[in-house]
Amino acid sequence: MLTAGATLFLIFAGGLVTSTGSGLAVPDWPLSYGMLMPPMVGGIFFEHGHRLIAATVGFLTLVLALWTARTERRAGVRRLAWSALGVVIAQGVLGGLTVLFLLPTSVSVSHACLAQTFFCLTIALAYATSREWLAVAPLEIDGAGVSNAATFATGVVFVQLLLGALMRHLHAGLAIPDFPLAFGRLVPHFESPGVVIHFSHRVGAVVVLLAVVRLVLSALRSGLRPLRRTATAALVLVLLQVGLGASTVLSVRAVLPTTLHVATGAALLGACFFAMLRARRLLSPVPGAPEPAAMVRAAA
Repeated sequence: MLTAGATLFLIFAGGLVTSTGSGLAVPDWPLSYGMLMPPMVGGIFFEHGHRLIAATVGFLTLVLALWTARTERRAGVRRLAWSALGVVIAQGVLGGLTVLFLLPTSVSVSHACLAQTFFCLTIALAYATSREWLAVAPLEIDGAGVSNAATFATGVVFVQLLLGALMRHLHAGLAIPDFPLAFGRLVPHFESPGVVIHFSHRVGAVVVLLAVVRLVLSALRSGLRPLRRTATAALVLVLLQVGLGASTVLSVRAVLPTTLHVATGAALLGACFFAMLRARRLLSPVPGAPEPAAMVRAAA
């Protein structure tokens, strides 16, 4: 849980680097101006601070992997912990490449998406080692379709975060400068790639909202309080995220709402992913439906 929380804070710090335009404030890697600790002034504070937080998360993940390998009897959970360590190492390398190659869009977007993937891995590890996972057997058939709703919501949120990363790193955040309309229209003229990506992100927000509402309705029909709480948290986050997205445009990409928009998107992905894991643990699949994912099955 500590590693998951630190990862969410790391995503916020990474958002600050982009929002403040500090991505190349430190032009070398792995050192910073040839030093372990440069003067923390201007953009260096955000960029090198991000590196320090990333190093802390990497250390926590190493401790978690070694601890899990030593104490965990389930092979699936041990593999999950080592996978998390491999992903956080890859994430560090991608972060370095973004600096060395002067912020190429493909590497920067991959860096952003891999961060979300790693965040989900830490949530899976936290839940697989929780009391609820260890103590609770499936309670009833998933007749309300909570698992399918949560899986769909997780997928569309991830795609939405990918679109958001593309929009940020292609500097299309203000390609449509008004809200809720787009150049005073419901559908703008698609005169540039930036407008296409920005408008796709807005449409994606509507799809995410509908997916989360579907998850909430399914969780309410299930009658299980843990699923209702998780789905309600996702609904609160998606409403907050819509408001932050509007604030980002209307404030002309002010640093705080823009960065909170990034972090809240990650939290929303985590909530939907947790709802998916929880549904697959607490509910038995409908007869004839596909079995849960291999990781969940192995950890059980």
